[in-house]
Amino acid sequence: MKSELYCDFYGLTMAQQMIQCGMGGQWGWFELFFRRIPDQGGFVIAAGLEPALQELEAFRFSEDAIGFLRKRGDFSPEFLAYLKQIRFTGDVYAVPEGMPVFPGEPLLSIQAPLYQGYLLETRLLQKIGYASLIATKANRIVRSARGLPVWEFGARRAHGMDAAVDGARAAYLGGCAGSSCTAAQAVYGVPVTGTMSHAWVQQFPTEYEAFCTWCNASPHGVVLLVDTYDTLGSGVPNAIRAFQEVLLPRGITSFGVRLDSGDLAGLSRQVRQILDDAGLFSCRILVSNALDEYRVEKLLSQGAAIDAFGVGERLITAKSDPVLGCVLKLTALEQPDGTLIPKYKWSETPGKSTLPYPKQVFRMWDSGTGTAMGDWICRQEETPEQAVPELPQGVHVKPLLQPVMRRGVRLQSPMALAEQQACTLEQVDTLPEEVRRLEHPHPYPLHLSPQLAAVRRKLRQMQESQKSGM
Repeated sequence: MKSELYCDFYGLTMAQQMIQCGMGGQWGWFELFFRRIPDQGGFVIAAGLEPALQELEAFRFSEDAIGFLRKRGDFSPEFLAYLKQIRFTGDVYAVPEGMPVFPGEPLLSIQAPLYQGYLLETRLLQKIGYASLIATKANRIVRSARGLPVWEFGARRAHGMDAAVDGARAAYLGGCAGSSCTAAQAVYGVPVTGTMSHAWVQQFPTEYEAFCTWCNASPHGVVLLVDTYDTLGSGVPNAIRAFQEVLLPRGITSFGVRLDSGDLAGLSRQVRQILDDAGLFSCRILVSNALDEYRVEKLLSQGAAIDAFGVGERLITAKSDPVLGCVLKLTALEQPDGTLIPKYKWSETPGKSTLPYPKQVFRMWDSGTGTAMGDWICRQEETPEQAVPELPQGVHVKPLLQPVMRRGVRLQSPMALAEQQACTLEQVDTLPEEVRRLEHPHPYPLHLSPQLAAVRRKLRQMQESQKSGM
């Protein structure tokens, strides 16, 4: 697919109108945010910034893409010629990946020519929205696992190859131990692992022969799938025999079994007892099969003897609530002298109105405990003292939106993914426990600065007066 055409068609038609009207030099500010937290959760984890910045760096129209548009007949030769030299030339401010964020807060703030915002809207929403959705879902599952490793196993259920790779990265960012998707390691450095399929077991005359062959060929990190025929009657006994005859004589004691069907809680306890009776106390039990945060939590509450989880379709598709409703909205037009004309959208639908002007978000932490106390959304140029009325003593205040790109050029190298994961888990832990609850979380304190609230109120009054004078 020609990735430069990954945009809604109206992005191209609006861009053409801008160029034909001589407005190619009109700059503005766009902000990307979401309106609702999935799964009735307490927060969303910002993710997808690195893939999004890669898209901005690589943004250009190839001859093939321009040829396709020429054949359609909708676009003028002048506009198609203009497309040949397009590069992203804007500035980008962003919330760091892994930061918990809340409805209405900008994850990205972009200063750029308007036509570039139109052309890039779809891909930015997809990259940031999908990754943030999956990182959030992964973190919910990881927190439900009570410290046990969770592996993302969903590539075969993902909605396309890009979703599998970007989803694996987001899941790792959210706290997963790694992924089954090999391409995720090649592209992003995500740790990958794998066990075996039922087909491997079925291709041999006996289950025992299948297990021994595997142990001989790949003796390190073995995890045998024991539920192809009869988990307790043949699978586990044959696995034990293979471990004892092939691996233990070589001094290899790190291995495991995987359960992929049946009563996982009850089976895991029985399997654990059988393994212990055989003296295989270090043998790990991995479980999979349509897991999510609710099933993981239920299994552990039932006393399941599980050492790790493989989570597939319900993670990579965020099945329980599969859309993070991100939007990219114009917040200001920029005049040649640098002054800004505020822009906002008003709606009768609750939650769909927007806030004017480029913005900043200040987060307050208790300096003693490190607990997040609340966020203040304000105009970009405001200081903490201006944004937060009666700023309390003993608090640490930090702006969340940081400059990451200037005139289309990255300002810093990407952080190592493992370091980003550590930052994610650290930042989630700063939230109050009642906000982190999986069910019925307490709302996190969100505020508008007095100045921003006054501007919105004034603009609304002006609109009402203009409407009444029609």
